Amino acid sequence: MTSLDLNADLGEGMGADAALLELVSSASVACGGHAGDEATMRATVRAAKARGVAVGAHPGFADREHFGRRRLLLPPAELDAQVRGQVRRLVEIAVEEGVAVRYVKLHGALANMAAEEPAVAAVCFAAVAGLVDDLAILALDNSAQVQAAEALGFRVIREAYADRAYRPDGLLVPRAEPGAVLHDPEAIAARAVRLAQRGEIVAADGSILTSEARSLCVHGDTPEAVAIARRVRQALHAAGIAVASTP
Repeated sequence: MTSLDLNADLGEGMGADAALLELVSSASVACGGHAGDEATMRATVRAAKARGVAVGAHPGFADREHFGRRRLLLPPAELDAQVRGQVRRLVEIAVEEGVAVRYVKLHGALANMAAEEPAVAAVCFAAVAGLVDDLAILALDNSAQVQAAEALGFRVIREAYADRAYRPDGLLVPRAEPGAVLHDPEAIAARAVRLAQRGEIVAADGSILTSEARSLCVHGDTPEAVAIARRVRQALHAAGIAVASTP
C-alpha cells in the first residue's frame, strides 16, 4: 500500500477542527443528528474545501444528550428518515458551497449496531441510495457494514480506527470497557504504519487481525486527537506512505 486515507469526525463542536483539517485527508461532517447544525455543517464544508480535504456525511442517532452513543431500537421507517434527512441536508449545503459529498460514515452507537446487524446496516445504507452519484460507504472493515453496502451496490471503502481497541472478532471494544479508547500517539502511529504496510491490527487480547482498510479514523472528540493525527501522519510519511483521500 502506497497511501492511506486519514479521516476525522468533524463539525461536532470539539474545537480542534481547524488543526485537524491541516492533517487529515477526509472530513466526516456531523450533520445534525448527534451533533452539528446548518451553521457548523456549512463552516466545516467551507474549511474542508479550502484545504482540499474530501467531505463525507457522518449521520448518527438524533440523540444529542448522549452524543449518539446510546443504542436505540428505532422502527425501520424512523431510522431511514433520520439517516436520509441528515445526509440530504449536508448534501444540499455542500452543493451550495460547490463541494461534493463523497461518502457516508455512520456515527457512534448506530455505527456499532450496523457493524453487528446486517438489517440495521441495510436500512441505513438504503436510506442514502440515490442522494449523490457515486456515493461511497466508509464501512468498518470485517463487519456487517461491508456486506450490506456491497449488497446494495455501493462502492465500499474499508475503515479502521486509530484510537480504538479491537476485539478478537474484529469489532470495537465497547467504550464502557477499560482501554477501549487509546491515547498514546506513539503507539497509535505504530499501529497505523503496521496497518498500512502489513494489513494487520493487534486486538486487545494480542491476537492479530487481518485488515484491508484503506482509511484510518481519528475521533475528533478524543482529547489527544490533534497530537495523534500529527504523529500518525509523520510516521506514515517516514515509512514512505502518503496520506491521501480514498473517497
